[in-house]
Amino acid sequence: MSRGFVREEDQEEAPLIPPRAALPLGVTNYVTQYGKEKLLEEKSELEQKRAAIDLKDDQAKRREQAVIDGKLALLNERINSARVINLSNQPQGEVRFGSHVEFKLNGKLQNFQIVGVDEANVKEKKISFTAPIAKALMGVKQGSETTFQLGEETKTIQVLDINYS
Repeated sequence: MSRGFVREEDQEEAPLIPPRAALPLGVTNYVTQYGKEKLLEEKSELEQKRAAIDLKDDQAKRREQAVIDGKLALLNERINSARVINLSNQPQGEVRFGSHVEFKLNGKLQNFQIVGVDEANVKEKKISFTAPIAKALMGVKQGSETTFQLGEETKTIQVLDINYS
């Protein structure tokens, strides 16, 4: 039937599914074991939420299910493509994926852990391995310095401590 013969109130708009954190095309989806566990927890929570939908209005129920199904589809892609990095195999004393790094930038002491894109959370001091500063630090040894391009300026970063705990 042509959409011209459907009442306006019967037309459902496709729900907007928020995208997951950006993972550049062709980049491996590295995660820590903790990150993988969090993805699996998120999946379980979404599945439970979907099973618990109890709306009398069929349209509202379909819409809620569609949103959850969309989120699950995106999440399943991430889970299926996740490559867990065993942090105990990372070279000690060198910045790699999963490392906790303490460094000085602009004379200011900072620290964070380099994690997967879905784990990144600035409040928890976790940044994605795809972040420019993480890329600049990769491979740098403890006690060494590297440069980091910040806009027009080149900044020096001094790596003070690296650990994988």
